[in-house]
Amino acid sequence: MAETKPENQQPLLRSSTRNLPDFKKSVKLKYVKLGYHYVVTHGMYLFLSPLVVVIAVQLSTFSIQDLHDLWEHLQYNLISVIICSMLLVFLSTLYFLTRPRPVYLVNFSCYKPDKARICTKKMFVDQSQMAGTFTEENLLFQRKILERSGLGESTYLPEAVLNIPPNPSMKEARKEAEAVMYGAIDELLAKTLVNPKDIGILVVNCSLFNPTPSLSAMVINHYKLRGNIQSYNLGGMGCSAGLISIDLAKNLLQIHPNTYALVISMENITLNWYFGNDRSKLVSNCLFRMGGAAILLSNKSSDRRISKYQLVHTVRTHKGADDKCFGCVTQEEDSTGQIGVTLSKDLMGVAGDALKTNITTLGPLVLPMSEQLLFFATLVGKKLFKMKIKPYIPDFKLAFEHFCIHAGGRAVLDELEKNLQLSEWHMEPSRMTLHRFGNTSSSSLWYELAYSEAKGRIKKGDRTWQIAFGSGFKCNSAVWKALRTINPAKEKNPWMDEIHNFPVNVPRISTI
Repeated sequence: MAETKPENQQPLLRSSTRNLPDFKKSVKLKYVKLGYHYVVTHGMYLFLSPLVVVIAVQLSTFSIQDLHDLWEHLQYNLISVIICSMLLVFLSTLYFLTRPRPVYLVNFSCYKPDKARICTKKMFVDQSQMAGTFTEENLLFQRKILERSGLGESTYLPEAVLNIPPNPSMKEARKEAEAVMYGAIDELLAKTLVNPKDIGILVVNCSLFNPTPSLSAMVINHYKLRGNIQSYNLGGMGCSAGLISIDLAKNLLQIHPNTYALVISMENITLNWYFGNDRSKLVSNCLFRMGGAAILLSNKSSDRRISKYQLVHTVRTHKGADDKCFGCVTQEEDSTGQIGVTLSKDLMGVAGDALKTNITTLGPLVLPMSEQLLFFATLVGKKLFKMKIKPYIPDFKLAFEHFCIHAGGRAVLDELEKNLQLSEWHMEPSRMTLHRFGNTSSSSLWYELAYSEAKGRIKKGDRTWQIAFGSGFKCNSAVWKALRTINPAKEKNPWMDEIHNFPVNVPRISTI
C-alpha cells in the first residue's frame, strides 16, 4: 500500500566525539566553481534545446501563404538565403553533436540469499568465539560494535564463514560470487525479458575479490554473451564503486548506440573475513554482509516507455591526492600476517570532507534557483565582505523526493541526517537496509531504492539521489528521475514478502 509522506521531523541525535564536519562552518569556493563548471559544460545543450523548440513552434504557426511570401522574399536575396541556410545547418549540427544520449534504467534486481545464510547477532558472537582466534577482549569489542552497528537479526553471511570451523578458500569465494551474481542477473533477465545476446556493455565491480578469469569473464561464460561485448571489471574501489560503474556505463552508452549495459555491483566476504586481533580491522567483520545487485541500462529511445528511471546526473569526487584521505581505508596485513581492512580513526572526518565536496559540486546542477541565490548571497557576504555569518546550506529536500545514502554504518547515517536536515522518513530506506541486510558495500544503494519501491513511494517525476563513499577516498552521486509510478503489487524485490514488517524501531547511537 502506498504511503503518505509525513511532515519533516527534527532528528533526535546524541553528541558524538567523531562526527562528520559541520557543513555550515565552511564551504570551499573552488567546489562551488566546479559545480557551476558542470552547468557551463552542459550549457550549450541546455541553450540549444529550448532554441530549437522555439524555432519549431514558430514555424508551426506559419500558414502556406506565409511560407510562400517568405520564399518570394528570399529568392531575390541570395546572401540572406546562404546565411540562413548556413546558420540552420550549423545550429542543427551543433545540437545533435552536443546532445547526450538519454540513459534509461530499464530495471534492477537485488540478490536475497537463502535463509540458511542468515546470521543472527548471537550466531555471529558464537561463531567468533568458536573460531578460536580472537582474544576475550576482542570478542567483547566485536559484541559491542555489533550491538551499536544498526544491524538486525537477519543479515546474511556466506557458507564458508558460517561453517564450523570456517573454511575460506578460492573455491568457496567463487561459489559465493556465482550465487550473488547469477542470482541477481537471473531475476533481472526474467523481469526485463532481454536476450543476453543483446547486451553490448558489461561492468562488474567487486572491491576485494578479483580472481582470474575475472568476475566479468565468469558472467560472459555463464550467459554466453556475445564476443564483441565491451567488458570491464573494477576492483579495489570500495563501497562507492557501484556509482562509478553507473558513470562508466553511462559514458560507454554515449558512444555505443542502440544497446544495453549490464552493471553488477557486489562484494565478496569469504576470503575477506578477518581472523586476527587488530581492532581497526575487526570493525569490518561486524558491518559487512553478503549481497549484490544487477542493473540494466539502455540508450534505446524505444525503451523509455518500459523503463523505470532516467539517469539525470552523475558527479564523482576523488580525494586520493591527500595522503590522509588515501590511507583511511586500507587492506593490509597485521603484525601476525593476517590480512584485513583497516579503518582509520580519521575516517569520519575524511568522509565528511569528501561528502561536502561532492554535495557542493552537485548543488548547482539540481537545486532550484531560489536556493542557489540564498547560498550564493551568504557565500559572497562571508568571502568578500568578511561578514560573520555561516554559509547558507541549501534545502536538498526541494531538489529530491527520495534519498538513498550508502548504508555504511549508523554513525554516518546519523550525521548525514543532521547535516542535510533530513527527516526520519527520508532516512528510512538507508536505516532499514542497514538493519535488514547490513553493509552490502556498493550494492546497498539498490536495496534502498528497492525499499522505496516496495513501500509504494516512487511516483512519476520523482527524483532520487544516490550517494556513496568508499576507499581512495571517493564520494559519488547519481540522480534519477522516475519515468512512471512504481506499483509495488507488480514488483519483485527482496523486500516484498516482508515489507509490512518495516520500518522497525532502531535505537539511535551516533558513534560506535
